[in-house]
Amino acid sequence: MGNKTQEKYKRAKELIPGGVQLLSKSPEQFAPGQWPGYFAKAKGCEVWDLDGNHYYDMTTNGIGACMLGFADPDVSAAVIRRVENGSMCTLNPPEEVELAERLIGIHPWAEQARFARTGGECAAMAVRIARATTGRQMVAVCGYSGWHDWYLAANLGEDDSLCGHLLPGLKPAGVPKNLRNTTVTFHFNNREEFDQVMDQYGDQLACVIMEPVRNELPKDQFLQHVRDRIHRAGGLLIYDEITIGWRYTFGGSHLVLGVQPDLATYAKALGNGHPIAAVIGTKAAMEGANFSFISSTYWTESIGPAAALATLDKMEKTRAWEYVQDCGAKVAEYWKDLGEAHGLPVHVENEITSLAHFAFTEHPMELKTLYTVLMLKKGFLGNTAIYPTLAHTPEVLELYRKAVDEVFGEIADILKKGNLEEAIGGPVCVSGFKRLN
Repeated sequence: MGNKTQEKYKRAKELIPGGVQLLSKSPEQFAPGQWPGYFAKAKGCEVWDLDGNHYYDMTTNGIGACMLGFADPDVSAAVIRRVENGSMCTLNPPEEVELAERLIGIHPWAEQARFARTGGECAAMAVRIARATTGRQMVAVCGYSGWHDWYLAANLGEDDSLCGHLLPGLKPAGVPKNLRNTTVTFHFNNREEFDQVMDQYGDQLACVIMEPVRNELPKDQFLQHVRDRIHRAGGLLIYDEITIGWRYTFGGSHLVLGVQPDLATYAKALGNGHPIAAVIGTKAAMEGANFSFISSTYWTESIGPAAALATLDKMEKTRAWEYVQDCGAKVAEYWKDLGEAHGLPVHVENEITSLAHFAFTEHPMELKTLYTVLMLKKGFLGNTAIYPTLAHTPEVLELYRKAVDEVFGEIADILKKGNLEEAIGGPVCVSGFKRLN
């Protein structure tokens, strides 16, 4: 690897607090000092860094934003047409009306839509709407829903000594302490824990906001139970479909899971790499949006909704959600079979294959870093998770399988020799943040 990519990140850490805008793109999350933090070009599932090195992206492909692949030609064509005709104006973009109609048509229970440009924004918007509609303040959350104060308030703890303990990695510094106890939490599929929240705070809750599925399917009618209890208490149910949306079916995963929310949020794959986010809901649930001030200049640009419309058309035409699930299932099978063949401590989670991931059960962070380092040498951005795309062709998957086979073999040899630290060749990656699901 040349020096431009690494030197750029060294300079970034001097100029940008934290070095990056998104924690999940921090090189320290992968292989500090070795991970190529910047791209010069991205196309399909291929990436070129600033030094001209070529990689196949077998990680999260834009943190789940590019389900059709990077720079999809059909989406790019729609964006270019809009740019050539102007992407911003004193007047409003007609595409937002078309996008509202499209999303409501895909989700027959929904009647209205509002738009933002990022997932964190639309989650905050949904919570604001729920609070305005119900006249209540408290929120119960299960999952990850962004960086805003309403969410990080959950990590303030009961007192200062517990600040940051519930969700390690998501420090609530700067979040007003008087927001303590405005957001409470429960874990996915933990009915007893959820019922405790409802018993204690039910009549104060504006809403429950949760990811309807992520790493495991809901069990024992958990989603139905959550919906029924929050509705009996007079609150609203919000589904955060920002990550799983469009990957489980065409639309929100709840369309398959069979439990309708009052509001739902979308971002990431909705624009296939172009900023767009949406809150959809019933007219009754969206009522608060009519009188709460929710407004932003760049929510009125045209590129986001134009990209979303083209993305939805291509997703539907190609049935992309089915392809990425099949792709993830194959990759999970590679990890499992090759891990067993080489005698490695590999545990594969493959219940939700469109968000496939595995873990090393021994020396987890060291082996995760080593795997990434060795995959880089084979020409792959590789980590212990993959969000597959339509661009991961059978040919790319076969190249990846061969690379994983070789790398797992090398890791087995390194473990036998006992030179793990030397083989990594640099610092070990840091852990991310804890989720509630």
